[in-house]
Amino acid sequence: MALISLEDLEGLDDEQLDDDISDAPEPMAEEEQDRLLSHWQAVASTHQVSVPAEMTGPIQEMTRNSQQTEPLPFGVLSRHEKMGEVLYEERIYPAGNWVSVTRGEELYEQSISLAFMKLMRFICKENSSGQYLGMTVPVVSSIQMQDCETFEKKVETAFFLPARFQSNVPQSLDSDITITHREPFRVIARTFYGTTTEQTVSSQIRLLWELLGVSDGFHRNRYMVAAYDNPAAPRRRNEIWFLHRNM
Repeated sequence: MALISLEDLEGLDDEQLDDDISDAPEPMAEEEQDRLLSHWQAVASTHQVSVPAEMTGPIQEMTRNSQQTEPLPFGVLSRHEKMGEVLYEERIYPAGNWVSVTRGEELYEQSISLAFMKLMRFICKENSSGQYLGMTVPVVSSIQMQDCETFEKKVETAFFLPARFQSNVPQSLDSDITITHREPFRVIARTFYGTTTEQTVSSQIRLLWELLGVSDGFHRNRYMVAAYDNPAAPRRRNEIWFLHRNM
């Protein structure tokens, strides 16, 4: 993956970004809208979540603009490989404004699914600017642990505001959405593919601890899961992030 810095993103002038966002294709036919909604509903049902019909608009908008996502900027501090395979990377992420929703459903996957739908509505014009904001990837969910095996019910799901809105932050029309400024943070990141359930995430946490060995340098009561593809993607790319205790 090519790394993009904050300077690179800030180098895009507003006129260019406006052109990119306004240059949208023609509205989808009703049949295509129905097919897309049905697909999202089928995927959501595997997480025991319902996708209401009013999500048709945001789903369509996100699909039409799927090529306009910005990668969350980061720097690679080190990379650990074995026989050509990247086992994990150490990275640093910059300070900036994040948009988040916290849910506490019975299942982890329910919490992140319902939170993401709220974030989609915020991105798709349900904000004080009244325009499609665009988004960055990955979408990051923060997990708190009750103990080494059990997740807390409340999960925070968030994305980094696109560069053009970092200094002109749009406000939410939904009181469940929070916009906060986060300081830089450092992580160990490992890629995995597929669905993100409590079981699959727990398995990835155990695997990364096995690779790292004994270490007091990382938090053991909280982790992050980074999702690079939308929930309806057939083979989702994800990462498990361990947070350094110190910068």
